[in-house]
Amino acid sequence: MYDAPIPVERSAALRLLNRAGAVAERCGVRLFDPDPGRILDQAAATTGFAHADDAMAEGLGRLLHSIRGEARPSAFGKIALRNLVKRNAEARFLVEKALAERPGIAAEPIAGPVFIIGMPRSGTTILQALLHRDSAHRAPLCWECLLPYPAPTPADYEANERIEAIRKEFDRLFALVPDFRRKHYMEADSPQECIAVTALNFTSFQFLAQCYLPAYHDWFANAADQAANFRWHRRFLQFLQSGGVRPDRWLLKSPVHLMRLKALFEAYPDARVVMTHRHPSAVVPSTASLISSMRSLYSDHEDTARTGREQLHLWGDYFDRCLRDRAALDREDQIADVLFDEFAADQMGVVERLYARFGWDLDDASRARMERFLVDERRGRHGEHEYSLDQIGVTESDIGRHYGDYLDFLRDLDAHTVRDRRAESG
Repeated sequence: MYDAPIPVERSAALRLLNRAGAVAERCGVRLFDPDPGRILDQAAATTGFAHADDAMAEGLGRLLHSIRGEARPSAFGKIALRNLVKRNAEARFLVEKALAERPGIAAEPIAGPVFIIGMPRSGTTILQALLHRDSAHRAPLCWECLLPYPAPTPADYEANERIEAIRKEFDRLFALVPDFRRKHYMEADSPQECIAVTALNFTSFQFLAQCYLPAYHDWFANAADQAANFRWHRRFLQFLQSGGVRPDRWLLKSPVHLMRLKALFEAYPDARVVMTHRHPSAVVPSTASLISSMRSLYSDHEDTARTGREQLHLWGDYFDRCLRDRAALDREDQIADVLFDEFAADQMGVVERLYARFGWDLDDASRARMERFLVDERRGRHGEHEYSLDQIGVTESDIGRHYGDYLDFLRDLDAHTVRDRRAESG
């Protein structure tokens, strides 16, 4: 077994599964098929519908090539990745089948969606889960992204066999990697990130969280058509609400949107964006810790020091892109900034300021659900998530070099926030 600077708890069951799978491979059993043509053909045969999409096919090909050459998946990882790719292809074909059979879905309005973006580990997940308690909001749920077909209806939205299937699947995940639940809030019926939507287009950071895929990331970050990715994203939301569960506002979330803010506003020109902020000295090791836990599920060769350096560079680049795009777009009236420390200290106060900023109303029942959620999901309920820069071999000097422009932005934002709070209290 490996020795990791960030400890990753791996269950005896996972180790046993990997040993058994390795034996099966030595006996000639093929656990993973990296041929994209066969995967798409099998999806067409299973669903009875074939969807020709060049962007999807390219993403799938790039992903499989990178998994084969770089990920070093364990036996369990190969089985899990095979099932994931197969399920995503089938889900995409079924959604496209519904869209082809009902072309009117393309006219479904998506008005004023809310996107929560910002550095990972800066409160985006809990903020989305909190705002999801407002009856005016609807977020794509975990089960909807994994098993989206058919589109949910008001009769089965809160209780169906797909929810129970994903709940059991998550229970198995938490059993295999016990420390994952301490690091990330996730339930079958909790709001899901946009990375799960774009995973159905095989152009997604989700795969990068699961495996070490530098070639795939280079394509994803520098060459993939993110505008086309968002067009698919919009079609998926239209499909989901076509079953009759239509929100006042869609509530979306992904830190990855930092690197594609222009594409976001191109697809959703009336979007509202909530940008969370936290010092990268906390963000980088926390993100590395979370991703190392996920990658350890799929590979016996996860190197958390390597992952830490990767995350140091990656998010610095993403935020530099965001700052440049934000200045060029000049949509400040559609963007609200939230400091992590302020949110951690007074969640409902931040919520109230966001509602005032965008002119939303918060009814009493929704407020009560938010307050109940904060009690039920209090910090540390599943154990404390511990991390540090030292564990990944990163220094404060490294942070300063890679996040200089962001740190300047953060200092200005902090000073502006202090002035605002003084004015409110005075």
